Amino acid sequence: MSESIDGVSGKRDFTYVDTTEGLKDLLELAGGGECERCAIDTEADSLHCYEEKLCLIQFSAGGHFAVIDPFACENLDPLVEFLDTTEVWLHGADFDMRMLRRTFNRIPDIVYDTQTAARLLGARKFGLVNLVEEHFGVVLPKGSQKADWGRRPLSRKMLDYAVNDVRYLLPLAEILVKGLKDSGRWEWFLQSCVAARSVAEVRRGKDKEMIWRISGWGKLERLGMAYLRALWFWRDGEAARRDRPPFKIIGNDRLLEYSAYLQEGRGVSLPERFPSHVVSRFDTAIASVSGLSESEYPKKIKRSRGKRDSDAESRFEKLKALRDQVAGGLDIDSTLIGSRATLERLAAQPESADELLLDWQKELLQPVLSGFTGN
Repeated sequence: MSESIDGVSGKRDFTYVDTTEGLKDLLELAGGGECERCAIDTEADSLHCYEEKLCLIQFSAGGHFAVIDPFACENLDPLVEFLDTTEVWLHGADFDMRMLRRTFNRIPDIVYDTQTAARLLGARKFGLVNLVEEHFGVVLPKGSQKADWGRRPLSRKMLDYAVNDVRYLLPLAEILVKGLKDSGRWEWFLQSCVAARSVAEVRRGKDKEMIWRISGWGKLERLGMAYLRALWFWRDGEAARRDRPPFKIIGNDRLLEYSAYLQEGRGVSLPERFPSHVVSRFDTAIASVSGLSESEYPKKIKRSRGKRDSDAESRFEKLKALRDQVAGGLDIDSTLIGSRATLERLAAQPESADELLLDWQKELLQPVLSGFTGN
């Protein structure tokens, strides 16, 4: 554990952990295998690199706060093992679970999300900043949201910002747990967290036929789609070469604009800031489309929501009406019970309720569902 941050010594209320021994000491202070509950958060460099990587882990347990540097610690296995022995509380857990899965090839056994808890209690403003201000009267600074967490050394301002992401999580969790249990929604919360963890456990590969289909692709003709595909993969290659996020090479709006021009037979060129070798690869990507036959152009994809016959329409309206009525009575966002897409699928295929809904959602919609299936 380091007593100095950015070369400046000074007492802080958190520890900067940059060695494996320091990590072991921290986990021992936190209670070791007897720790009931901890909070973590992660920072990555997705705004600054081609492939985001875990740059920082913020940690809180047993009244101790720490910032763990995964670049400096040679072995993070003690932390991974520790997290499997306790409740792990996160806020907006999807991103953090994805980072843990990518970095350590696993997700802690028990993951609870304060954002999910707050929403189930009716919060409409459920960002961490909103909840901390509501429950503790503290306004958290936002100044380092877009910082480069891959840089070293980290400034004190960045570290102070980072540790604030876990400083209030456990006290907030206590408040939310009580609210969930008092309102009879604790089981809803458990089911929701288990489902979210299960989704995060599935590692999805890149679908090369879909990944280039950025928002707006459907307005192009098939020839324009062929150009968009070629230009998307050109940009991806440049981003990988320079280790930069693709949007910092050129934006999606410009790719769509170029593709629309090209399908009309108009010429396009990169801004002058691009060096000649990059321009050459850009021109090669465009030229590659002229060598394709029409059958090799990307195909239009019609997004199907299932057959919408009169019976399905009627079932959908009944489900939506009940969902909205129940959500209003519970004072929660109706989409927590079931999104529109979920209700449409359910209306088209009533037998898929077990696949589409959690038990608590199914129970709330049962008065209508039972009429579909006869159960």
